[in-house]
Amino acid sequence: MSLPLIVRQWLAFLNIYIQEGITYKAAGVIWILTDVSTAVTMPFVWIAASQGGEIAGYGAPDFVLYYLVMLFASTLISSHFMWEIGYEIREGVFTSHLIRPFSYLQFILARNLAWRVVRSALFLPWMVIFVVMFWQWLGGAQLYFGWQVWALILGGHLVSVLVVTALGLIAMFTGEIESIFNLYYFPMLFLSGRLVPVDLMPEWVRTLAVWTPFYYQLDVPTRAIMGRMSEAEMYQAMAGQLAWIVVAYAGYRLLWHYGRRVYTGVGM
Repeated sequence: MSLPLIVRQWLAFLNIYIQEGITYKAAGVIWILTDVSTAVTMPFVWIAASQGGEIAGYGAPDFVLYYLVMLFASTLISSHFMWEIGYEIREGVFTSHLIRPFSYLQFILARNLAWRVVRSALFLPWMVIFVVMFWQWLGGAQLYFGWQVWALILGGHLVSVLVVTALGLIAMFTGEIESIFNLYYFPMLFLSGRLVPVDLMPEWVRTLAVWTPFYYQLDVPTRAIMGRMSEAEMYQAMAGQLAWIVVAYAGYRLLWHYGRRVYTGVGM
């Protein structure tokens, strides 16, 4: 009995892009090192700052655990595919997606899943090194990995994928896309908790963060794994993620609909 067409398509995508990720390991390592730099440097900053006592309920062990958990969550959640989308649109490679017998979003999701597999394999040795490096602060760490956590990780990942896919499609309207992509990272660093835990931010920043997609990508899953969210708060965060998934998907559909009308494929 043959497999359904959609299953064969996904298996083909996974095979192709896992091989691509293995072939071009250097690019994957560079992205991992970009994320790793924060997880390595920031714990030492907060360890020094918390010598006089806890800061907003975080002691030195909590800060170390936060950044390591955030790094783990980022490996499973964070996507940066807008760069590839922007490049393919600018170079005209994108044209082939307009005539393929499957949706562009299906292609992106499968390509992204393949990259998750490769990235996780490349990341594992680094995680072992960091756990050993910070072990003196991690001895009593207790983590929570209930089904709610995995639901939040999946929700955060879908928010990230859909947001960056929609962002990438802006390249169909303008050739000056890199500055827009770079601008995306400024609020993301602060409102996702990647640079500083959102709990440590001023009240107005925390309020602002809750209304952005960045908060639901990393800060929420990280705090859930650390056991810093109640069950009710996790359900509320799932609702926030669902809302942003709907908004980001609507944005993707809108940009896809109007973008195809103005796309010229100048790189062909």
